[in-house]
Amino acid sequence: MVASQAPGTDPASVPGASGARQFWRRLRTQRAALVAAAVVALLVLLALAAPLLTAIEGQDPTTYHPSLIDSARGGVPVGSFGGVSGDHWLGVEPQTGRDLFARLVYGARVSLGVALGATVVQVLVGVVVGVAAALGNRWIDQLLSRITDIFVAMPLMIMSLALLAIVPSSFPRPLLVALVIGLIAWGNTAKIVRAQTLTLKGLDYVSAARLSGWNTWRIARRELLPGLAAPVITYAALLVPMNISAEAALSFLGVGVKPPTPSWGQMLTAADVWYQAAPQYLLLPAGALLVTVLALTVLGDGVRTALDPRAASRLRVGTGRKREAKADANTRKAKADASAEKAAADASAKKEAKA
Repeated sequence: MVASQAPGTDPASVPGASGARQFWRRLRTQRAALVAAAVVALLVLLALAAPLLTAIEGQDPTTYHPSLIDSARGGVPVGSFGGVSGDHWLGVEPQTGRDLFARLVYGARVSLGVALGATVVQVLVGVVVGVAAALGNRWIDQLLSRITDIFVAMPLMIMSLALLAIVPSSFPRPLLVALVIGLIAWGNTAKIVRAQTLTLKGLDYVSAARLSGWNTWRIARRELLPGLAAPVITYAALLVPMNISAEAALSFLGVGVKPPTPSWGQMLTAADVWYQAAPQYLLLPAGALLVTVLALTVLGDGVRTALDPRAASRLRVGTGRKREAKADANTRKAKADASAEKAAADASAKKEAKA
C-alpha cells in the first residue's frame, strides 16, 4: 500500500535513505545554516572536551587562586586583560581567582546539557499528549486539550521560580532545572502534534490501516509517528535555544544551577558588579550565550526549511533567496519566450495553410 503524504510535509520528511539525501542536499544550499551547524558542533565539542582542555591548561573550574587577586583594589585580577597568561588563557574570576576558561567550558556542558534534557522532556510529553488527544474520543480530546491550554498559559519563569525554590538542595540541580523547564513548557509541542495527527488521521493509508484491523497503538507507531517526524524535529531544533535562555535566566535569578557548579547564567549573575573593573568576566559568558542561541536559532530555521522546502526561511542571510529568486525569474522568462515562439510558429503555420 502506498502512503500518501500529509499536507504541509515533503518526501524529505519521510524516513529513508532518499529522504535523508534530499534533506542534506537542501540543507547544504543554506550557507547560514551550515555556518551555524559548524558553530554548534564546535560548542558541543568544547563542552565534551572540557576535562581534556582544562587538563591541558592545568586548571579546574573550582580552585581558588588568591595570589592572582589584588585585594587592595577590591578583588580585581592582577595583570592586564583580567589576568590573562599562559596558565590562565582567558584570565581569572574577580574576588576568587578561579580560572575563567575552565568555568566557561564547564558552564557550556551545564547549559547545553540542561537545554537538551529539557527539550527531550518537552518532546516526549508533547508527543504522547498530542497523539493521545488526537486519537482518543471526544472526552479525552477535550480533557487533554484543556490541560494543554493550562500549561501553555502558565508563565514559565514564575512557575520555575516557585518549583525550584521548594525542592531540597540535595536534588541534582542541573537535572532538576531540565525537568522543571521540560514539564512546564511542553504545551506548544502537544498542540503542534495534535494538529498534525488530526491531519494525518484523514489520509487514505491511515484509514486503510484502521479498516484492516490494526489497533490504535500500531497505527500510531507504524503510520502516524513517521509523519510527525518533520514537524517535531523542526520544533525541537527551535526549542533548544529557548531552553538555553531559560536556564541562563533561572541561574541569573539565583534559583538555577548552584555554585560551585559553573553555568553561564550563574557567571552573569556574579559579573553584574564587575562590568567596569573586569569587563571580560561579563563579556565572555554573555558572548558565549549570544553565539550559542543565535547559532541554534539559525540552524533550527535551516532544518525547518530543509524538511519543508515550501516554507520560506524566516532568515534572509545565507539562505540563497536572491539566487532562488533570480533562478525563478529566469525560468519564468524562458517559459514566456517559449510560449511566444510557439504562438508565432502556430500563427505562421496557419497563414501558410490559408495561402
